[in-house]
Amino acid sequence: MGVTKTDHFTDHQNQIAVIAKALGHPARIAIIEYLLKVNTCICGDIVNELPLAQATVSQHLKELKNAGLIKGNIEGTAICYCIDERTFGILKDYFSKIILTVTDQKCC
Repeated sequence: MGVTKTDHFTDHQNQIAVIAKALGHPARIAIIEYLLKVNTCICGDIVNELPLAQATVSQHLKELKNAGLIKGNIEGTAICYCIDERTFGILKDYFSKIILTVTDQKCC
């Protein structure tokens, strides 16, 4: 089998790209902001916060979960979602390094 495009990059570069892609939709940003605002696990309330159909919200939640940005726990018949702090720690480290590098650069 051939080499995929992602094979040419490091695991860390691929991980950041997956996270960034998941954050590339305004509905997903709204979901993250809502989870940060309520600061607790949410079961089902997310659909009431967005002007989207339940199926669409579920798809966005799936993308966020697959990227590791949120966690989901099954409680009875509901899945409760909350922020996955580990992934946001990865983003914090990544962007902190960029900011430090850009701040120290003297070009252009």
